[in-house]
Amino acid sequence: MSKVVISLGSNLGDSPEIMARAIESLKSVLFDVEVSSIIETAPWGFEDQPNFLNAVVVGEFAGNALELLSLLQEIEQAEKRVRDIRWGPRTLDLDIITFGDEVIESSELQIPHPRAHERAFVLEPWLEIEPDAEIPQKGRVVNLLELLK
Repeated sequence: MSKVVISLGSNLGDSPEIMARAIESLKSVLFDVEVSSIIETAPWGFEDQPNFLNAVVVGEFAGNALELLSLLQEIEQAEKRVRDIRWGPRTLDLDIITFGDEVIESSELQIPHPRAHERAFVLEPWLEIEPDAEIPQKGRVVNLLELLK
């Protein structure tokens, strides 16, 4: 079992309902799940789009990181996720932020997430449910969040 941190975001469609379904789907594939509050945030990267709802889920996963990635992509597809604009609007975005202490650099997956330490919409809800959280090779979430203020 590996402890995983997954961020969720949605700004198209019925985002509250989409987020609720995604959280239930994650609870069906993870163990010992903790869910942050859902927060509304301004878009990051591509700014000409609606605000996002964001949350973080922390849990234990029995498979490997690529298996988790595949499951997350299936959940996104169930919500009709389209990938046409980088950082653009989406019905659902699920990102693996950390997978245990693993560091993965491949064309399919980068762990820890390469930009998580720059995103308050990830760090803030994560800190809510895990005050001592750390991103491997980046540092404590509380300190990373402070740098963004």
